[in-house]
Amino acid sequence: MKVAGIGFRSTATAADLQAALALTGAQVDALASVTEKAETPAMQEFARSIGLPVIALEHQDIAGEQTLTCSPRIKARFGTGSLAEAAALAGARRGVLGAQSRLLAPRVVTADGLATAAIAERLEP
Repeated sequence: MKVAGIGFRSTATAADLQAALALTGAQVDALASVTEKAETPAMQEFARSIGLPVIALEHQDIAGEQTLTCSPRIKARFGTGSLAEAAALAGARRGVLGAQSRLLAPRVVTADGLATAAIAERLEP
């Protein structure tokens, strides 16, 4: 299972989220982000437009995740270096006891900086 972790600023639109995912070049099975972002109109519209479920994660689900990149702002807010990378990793493991996950590449950032995406895949136990 491949999951796209999505991070974005409050002004981002569904099109911005689509642009971030497109930059990864990946086909995924689900989207993931922290609950307050997962429930936004932009994320819900984006998910509906591509027919994918959204995995809503709590802050503790992503805190402490080891990421390939590090934003000091994200580290201070969420306790991990990259919201997109951490959400992808945690989302890929969701619901499978003992599962592990790995990032396929570092996060990508849209040219305007409004949205990020990272892809992780579940490694079966």
